Amino acid sequence: MGQGRLCNSPSCPNIGPGVAEAPGTPYAMGVPTAVLCLAWALALACAHPLTQSKTEAAGGGHPHGAEPPSNDTDLAQLCADEGRFDATTLSENGTMLFFRGEEVWESSHGGFRLHARPLAASWPEVGGPIDAALRLYGWQHPQEHQSLYLFQGEQVWAYFGGQLQPGFPRRIGDEFPGVPGGLDAAVECHPEECGGKTILFFKGDTVYAFDLALRVTKPRSWPGLGPCDAALRWLERYYCLRGTHFQRFNPLTGEVPPSYPRDLRDYFIPCPGRGHWNASWGAAGDRCSEMPFQALLSDDTGRIYAFRGGLSFRLDSLRDGHHAWPLGQTWPGLEGEVDAAFAWDGRTYLIQGSQVSIFLSGQGYRRVLGYPRALQDELGVSSADAAFTCPHSANLYLITGDHIRLVNLTQTPRQAGEPVPLPHDHVDGAMCTNDGVFLFHGPSYHQYHSVAQLLGAKELPSQSIATHFFHCPQ
Repeated sequence: MGQGRLCNSPSCPNIGPGVAEAPGTPYAMGVPTAVLCLAWALALACAHPLTQSKTEAAGGGHPHGAEPPSNDTDLAQLCADEGRFDATTLSENGTMLFFRGEEVWESSHGGFRLHARPLAASWPEVGGPIDAALRLYGWQHPQEHQSLYLFQGEQVWAYFGGQLQPGFPRRIGDEFPGVPGGLDAAVECHPEECGGKTILFFKGDTVYAFDLALRVTKPRSWPGLGPCDAALRWLERYYCLRGTHFQRFNPLTGEVPPSYPRDLRDYFIPCPGRGHWNASWGAAGDRCSEMPFQALLSDDTGRIYAFRGGLSFRLDSLRDGHHAWPLGQTWPGLEGEVDAAFAWDGRTYLIQGSQVSIFLSGQGYRRVLGYPRALQDELGVSSADAAFTCPHSANLYLITGDHIRLVNLTQTPRQAGEPVPLPHDHVDGAMCTNDGVFLFHGPSYHQYHSVAQLLGAKELPSQSIATHFFHCPQ
């Protein structure tokens, strides 16, 4: 793409001079040629849809009413003792459930509170402590894969929407052929991580891998992992809980990475003064606060992130809850604030001031050697307030102040086109999906169907980020 033209492809319509001639840009049928050319570039791109999730039920993960208040005394006791949990899993609404004895502890959607209730209050048919718990979830078969399974002795109970399903309880071996009773733990393994829809059942030192499609069970031995009191899949990672500690493990090999085990109370239980539940984050760590986000990102894998104050949130993970994490938790070695972000060709670009870091996207993120490097050398600009690409497109849109510029990412060296005015004085972050272009400013966002509408229209009405992206109460 040549400097000064927004469209230099043979596919572009012949609409006259580019944006380099602004002001006084010629009009075609009442629309600036710069607008038409940007729109044409976007029309050649595909985009991932913004993940759509059903509205949360009243009471979050609690199937029988409003969320009870947190009991600080009980939480303090939970944080002080060395007892183990019988089971743990995620609810249908993405809250964490910790089972111990006759009680179940449930996290709030922000993750900063736990409240306890009798197990019988939500699952009266079970009665007594359980051995293991499991959430099955999948878009194609919602009745089959939005179920919560509770295991006790030789039996299993299946619940959907808080209601016991017909034909349950059943023998575990009848529901999952080849799987024994008296389990220690269970966790669903997703196809992209296990090569097929699989459930991992734990009993002693043996792991039973149950193939949901073939309905066959294969025993495995993972001596490096050891027995698990409970197991959990969260944000595409797998955890084995034992006592007050946990280990992350590879669901195909059982391999445990360095630096484990770690203490549950520093990560999964919001114990005061401990771990990543850091009170000093304040509004930055509260998904429902109106503190502005500094950048947003939709990557090639469909993951959607929001950044502010050195933290990141997953927006596409309602089923796993919306939690804040320090940047280094997802992007190793990254610290500070992210000013703009975009993804292209299996890589994630995170812009911080005048520098950019590139991470390889995949099951995890790995920083490309030689980065960070100067943004001017990488993209031909010195800074950016916001950035976005549409998946499968090499067109990058950079926003600075009230102007937008186009960069062809396949070009070497890369150069930014001339700035085109926006109907906004300032933008904090931007993102493109199949639902259009989203511009974020303060606590609100504006949605445009296309770049053409963005550039050719007045500012559209704003909507609440907290309400529409984080499902917070209005």
